[in-house]
Amino acid sequence: MHVGFIGLGNVGGKLAGSLLRNGIAVSVHDLNADLTGAFEARGAGAGGDPAAMMRGCDAVITCLPSPAASDAVMREMLPEVTDGKVWMEMSTTDEAEVKRLGAEVIARGGAAVDCPVSGGCHRADTGNISIFAGCDRDTFERVLPLLTVMGRRVLHTGALGSASVLKVLTNYLATANLVSCAEALTVAKGAGMDLATAYEAIRISSGTSFVHETESQVILNGSRDISFTMDLVAKDIGLFQEVADRAGVPLELNPLLVSIFRDGIARYGPRELSPNIIRRLEEATGLDITAPGFPAEMVDDEPEAPGAEVVARR
Repeated sequence: MHVGFIGLGNVGGKLAGSLLRNGIAVSVHDLNADLTGAFEARGAGAGGDPAAMMRGCDAVITCLPSPAASDAVMREMLPEVTDGKVWMEMSTTDEAEVKRLGAEVIARGGAAVDCPVSGGCHRADTGNISIFAGCDRDTFERVLPLLTVMGRRVLHTGALGSASVLKVLTNYLATANLVSCAEALTVAKGAGMDLATAYEAIRISSGTSFVHETESQVILNGSRDISFTMDLVAKDIGLFQEVADRAGVPLELNPLLVSIFRDGIARYGPRELSPNIIRRLEEATGLDITAPGFPAEMVDDEPEAPGAEVVARR
């Protein structure tokens, strides 16, 4: 398949890089000409505008920062959707929105998949990230060879839109965990604990998690760099709240997280790195939650390996 990739940011650029690195024919487009130029220098095709991408490619992947951005791109692509074309939405987006746009693609004879990723930019860079895919089974079988190039573990989540629900659910959990790790580390420092020891105590205990083993390290380094920003956290937990509201589920914790990140954005700006939510606690206590020996950014030390479908237990 000839694949078009639109959106070469922190995540999209790494996913597109995995396709290119593994010999997939890729054409690219981004509003940032420097990003597209860098990919063209590596052998990617110049995709032109979104309409040209859909016209010239078998499948077009979008990986964009907001549902509004995806809608704007799809407005350009939809007239070029014909039988057999595939739209793969890898953005973190709204379930209702991906269903709406996907229905328009399907009505024109195309196929639509929402296939967001989870696991951090460092795993996106090596093709070892996890991918959720929402679509009919026949479409899933068509795109699985592409998904297993970009990701290590691929889960067919059900109908179109189901992957987006699960993506914002898992991002909600990651956000809750980030805030709890920030509080735990600050309490450890306030109680006089050595922070390297506290990190290891959590890591080897029932309190450990993926977020602790990654984000706590860059918190303690002081870089706080996981290539993810507060405005993106706010978007994701806002989308999770919308899913809960549509489902009629009264939440208690997520509204508090929304408030915490709203305050963080007001203090530090929307593009502040998300682990710097701990600065609220550092400023309130006067404590410095850093320690020597931790990395400035996360690097995936697993070798790149072919991906495979993960099958849910029944």
